[in-house]
Amino acid sequence: MRKTVVINVVGLTKRLIGEHTPFIKSFLEKGKFAYITPVLPAVTCAAQSTYLTGTYPSEHGIVGNGWYFKDECEVKFWRQSNKLVQGEKLWEKLKKQDDNFTCANMFWWYNMYASTDFNVTPRPNYLADGRKIPDIYSHPAPLRDTLQKELGTFPLFQFWGPKTSIRSSQWIADASIRTDELHDPTLTLIYLPHLDYNLQRHGLNFEIIAKDLNEIDAVVKKLVTHYQKKEARVVLLSEYGITNVDRPIHLNRLFRKEGLLSIRIERGLELLDAGASKVFAVADHQIAHIYLNDTSLKMKVKGLLEKVPGVEKVLCDATLEDAKLLHDRCGDLVVVADARSWFTYYFWLEDGKAPDYARMVDIHKKPGYDPVEMLTDPKDKLVMPKVIGKLLKKKMGFRTVMNIIPLEAELVKGSHGRIPEDAEDHPIFIADNQILDQTHLKPTDVFRILEEQINQP
Repeated sequence: MRKTVVINVVGLTKRLIGEHTPFIKSFLEKGKFAYITPVLPAVTCAAQSTYLTGTYPSEHGIVGNGWYFKDECEVKFWRQSNKLVQGEKLWEKLKKQDDNFTCANMFWWYNMYASTDFNVTPRPNYLADGRKIPDIYSHPAPLRDTLQKELGTFPLFQFWGPKTSIRSSQWIADASIRTDELHDPTLTLIYLPHLDYNLQRHGLNFEIIAKDLNEIDAVVKKLVTHYQKKEARVVLLSEYGITNVDRPIHLNRLFRKEGLLSIRIERGLELLDAGASKVFAVADHQIAHIYLNDTSLKMKVKGLLEKVPGVEKVLCDATLEDAKLLHDRCGDLVVVADARSWFTYYFWLEDGKAPDYARMVDIHKKPGYDPVEMLTDPKDKLVMPKVIGKLLKKKMGFRTVMNIIPLEAELVKGSHGRIPEDAEDHPIFIADNQILDQTHLKPTDVFRILEEQINQP
């Protein structure tokens, strides 16, 4: 089997490759290129699981970055166990073909307890006093200590939140190179999230994102140079393209006004009570799963949603099956936004009653995805002194919350999840050899092409 590395440059599209990405542009011109038709939903967990199983969400079960766990009556996002992905994974199939095959998963999602030989993923320490300490999980376990001793602690707060920067992608790249030097896996999967950040903050504003493109180009160059020296085959791909948006849609507020959503009051603040609600939405970028605890309301809710400005289509029954989304984890309805819109998880009607987690980076408590976590209030000129003061309190042992996230969804300028009309905004596949014989790929084709690439002499 041929040593191969797959570098997942999140958010990279043909539209973004040019003067600000000279190395990636050169790599594309020397290799073979194809557009990938995005899977629906075009979000991280669904896309990666489709690439790695060769099946759609209706089979592998990853219907988004999160969903409603019906047996627990809870919405959960960003779970980590690979057991959630149903079906045979690429590395499992290849291992059957060659006992000597090994695989390293460097930050692709559903990383924990996978049957890969080496894996590394974010895993903070949550301490009893409320602190969240940056850390990683690895298999084998000593790899965690080796990497953080040599490279420093994984920069978790540069991986997600208002302080996101190239540091996290650079750390992942360096950790991948070091893991390759230590273990020389046959296949390495590398996740570089950097472009995701400012593209969601600012959309396709090249005056701002030029710096981000240049930064990720340098990281990709370092990785490709390392792996080509080891005569590995190199693939650059992405999961989705991010496009401009200017209209957030608050579906849960709509359901609440219709008397369909249940709210709990705790300490004067409101919480969504999914298990007690007749209807609620699990928002995930430009798609939303609509779960019905009262299924007799399906057609009423469908009609209600079809009238919402910014809703492009409502999938149910046969159309869900056609979209290859029909699975027990899926919503009874799935709503897709139009090109300029995206869905929030917001359910409160007065900001003063919003739950405490709404103003924090808290990806596990929020019953939906919240891109506003990457932003602070641009009108608050004292936000950085506030952050410094809160960090000092934490270091001194005082309890405090980092409630610096605004409740202004209008600040978000880029999103993804739907299938864009223009292929220039689709994810891409670039290979450094001639194995590609197509210019447009289905998302399930990635599995087959990677298998063929690794098996070629």
